[in-house]
Amino acid sequence: MRCELSPVLLTLLQLASPALPVGAFSYSEGLEALVSRGVITDENTLAHWLTQELQYGAIRVDGAVLLRSYQAFCEQDQAQLVRWNQWLSATRDCEELRQQNWQMGWALARLLPELYPSLAPWLAACQPNCNFAVAFGLAAAQAQIPSEMAIAAYLHSWSTNLINAGIKLIPLGQTIGQVLLLRLQTSILEATTTILTLQEEDLDSCNWGLSLASMQHQNQYSRLFRS
Repeated sequence: MRCELSPVLLTLLQLASPALPVGAFSYSEGLEALVSRGVITDENTLAHWLTQELQYGAIRVDGAVLLRSYQAFCEQDQAQLVRWNQWLSATRDCEELRQQNWQMGWALARLLPELYPSLAPWLAACQPNCNFAVAFGLAAAQAQIPSEMAIAAYLHSWSTNLINAGIKLIPLGQTIGQVLLLRLQTSILEATTTILTLQEEDLDSCNWGLSLASMQHQNQYSRLFRS
């Protein structure tokens, strides 16, 4: 069966690529502390952690704000964009997680005007602390990537980054990492479908485990990752 190719697909692959210069590879989002404490020890415990995060954790809220940033750009509503960027910053209950989102957002906000000059005023409106999910949503909207594809790619990129962290920390082999990423496809698609239907009053998460792991990692003596 033949499918029609378009620049939209290539742009989506570029945004979700590990080569995107935002420094995602340097963050573990608490995984380093969890491995150090023996909570995550193999591919099954890592798969369980990532699946629970996709279903109930902060990454689901990230995806929902990505969608609202996308919609704000499509509706040319800069005030709503700023509101959601500030709202997402306020939901971060750990310094390292907040700094991760701001630092990755800053890196993407620095890159995007070179690719899409018309995004410059939108990104400037979210400074000095633009969240990564917000900048990603703006880029997807500008490139006319369908919102459901943008969310799925964002979740897939997040999963890839944390699996790569797990490969180094546990450690796991590269083959096991790829098998695990394939196992997560159903969870990624289910999370995408859920995010598309969330109302504002539904934007919550159960991420106390992530918060505790991040706090412990902040004071960990020896570290490979920034979060």
